[in-house]
Amino acid sequence: MPIDLKRRKAVMARSVKLGHCICNPKQACPCSTFKEFNICTCAGEKLPVKTKDISLTQYVRKAGCASKIGQADLMRILKKLPPVNDPNVLVGTAAGDDAGVYRIDDQLALVQTVDVFSPCVDNAYLFGQIAAANSVSDIYAMGGKPITALSIIGFPIEKLDGSIMEEILRGGMDKLQEADCSLIGGHSINDEEIKCGFAITGLINAKNTVEQDKVCPGDVLVLTKPLGTGIVCFAAQIGRISEESLNEVGASMATLNRDAAELMVKYRAHACTDVTGFGLAGHLVEMVQKSGIAAEIDMSALPVFGIVEECLKNDILPGAIERNQEYSMAWVKVEDTGSKENLPILYDPQTSGGLLISMPEKMAQSFVKEMKKRGHESTSIIGRIVKQDKDYSECRIIVFNTRLQNFIGTKEGLIMGEKKKNAVSSQSEESVSTPATEEEHSCCDNPVEESCCESPPSVAEEGSENPLSLFKDFLKQVNKEGLIDKRTKQLIAISLSVVQCCRPCFFAHVKSAVSSGISKAEIEEAANLAISFAGCPAMMFYEEVCKEI
Repeated sequence: MPIDLKRRKAVMARSVKLGHCICNPKQACPCSTFKEFNICTCAGEKLPVKTKDISLTQYVRKAGCASKIGQADLMRILKKLPPVNDPNVLVGTAAGDDAGVYRIDDQLALVQTVDVFSPCVDNAYLFGQIAAANSVSDIYAMGGKPITALSIIGFPIEKLDGSIMEEILRGGMDKLQEADCSLIGGHSINDEEIKCGFAITGLINAKNTVEQDKVCPGDVLVLTKPLGTGIVCFAAQIGRISEESLNEVGASMATLNRDAAELMVKYRAHACTDVTGFGLAGHLVEMVQKSGIAAEIDMSALPVFGIVEECLKNDILPGAIERNQEYSMAWVKVEDTGSKENLPILYDPQTSGGLLISMPEKMAQSFVKEMKKRGHESTSIIGRIVKQDKDYSECRIIVFNTRLQNFIGTKEGLIMGEKKKNAVSSQSEESVSTPATEEEHSCCDNPVEESCCESPPSVAEEGSENPLSLFKDFLKQVNKEGLIDKRTKQLIAISLSVVQCCRPCFFAHVKSAVSSGISKAEIEEAANLAISFAGCPAMMFYEEVCKEI
């Protein structure tokens, strides 16, 4: 498209008169985009956009339902809101349920929900399917039938080709059609980060609503989909999992909970919730905390994606696990004295997870059998509802058998070496990549180029250890997580490498930070802190190395 210089001149004149860009008051005019690309976006000029061949997870900070506000923060805010005093509101915000229920007459009620999150897979069409399946899941969890939907999408239209947004919406529409739910409108936002979701309206028998907190002692708990989507999506975001493994998990996320909803009503379930961003423990706490009873969970019975086992062993865990655990752990007691490495699966934020259903044991056996007959092989009885024992007066969830055994799907696909193509280091607008050369290493490795952090190797005296070896052992110890968490130490290391103007250290520590999911903005903040201490030499060094990235 040819540049309209007359329009550009008029727009930039307005910006100069205001003292800042008319589109972004936080930046001056001419902006950095204009200086670098000779493009004035305020005048309608377009930067070259990236086409379909991209990885969506590289354009978000937190993938899937891990992007949601933490449960503790959310509950603290919701408690301060006034109640809705409408007799026709059968289930509302005060209940904290999956969806709201509004009575139309004695028989019929509307059930409504909305859900929006960032991409959890790299394929645009599949992401749209997952967003739709996740949104209608809240209707299914209440025992309702979805009938209409409104789309909500945030998309960086100035950076990415519009065909990607088209594929997201097409995937959502196809999945909604599968659910016999009609898309009748929507809303779009020009956003820096991709987001998609749907507001769903459904119908339900006003007398047969399945609510989340109506659990009964003696019930068993049934889970209809495998756990681990949050871990897998994070592994994909940092380039540590194969496309095949991600698509296998994606297929599960795109599966509707319609069969589970129909059968739980048939087998007279007492309570239900869908397991999403707060994790299994967080949603189970919501089911039992108001009832004065407790739940027992047998972790060996939990259906878990096979690839998750290796992710747990290698500490590939999203930060949302920590936020979920912070809220839920006060109500959880682990009886098993064995390994605790599998406990994060209890707090893993699920995207379009399964239904967690409380029902009589005899009914549950028939429910599981019929679910498996319909192709939902991972459906499992994972625990039971019990009366609260005096020994467990402070807890709501008692966990046994922490060894995971019920794995679903392949266990292969974890990438232990170089990150896959299109991983965060090469695609993300929110992260920094590193040169693909083997010549530069940090003081923590065996450097080819000598860094300021290390003395040249020396020949050790007979009977003594090499000082270099001792120094490397020391470095390994100080870089381990201790009172200061690993993420913070990585940012400190970047800051110190800028202060010291050590190129090998900088590249190595940035590479390590990126592989851990640290964003470009965080790295720049650490570098700017270093520049504030070391001054102009550090600033010139940082600008120089950034050109090499």
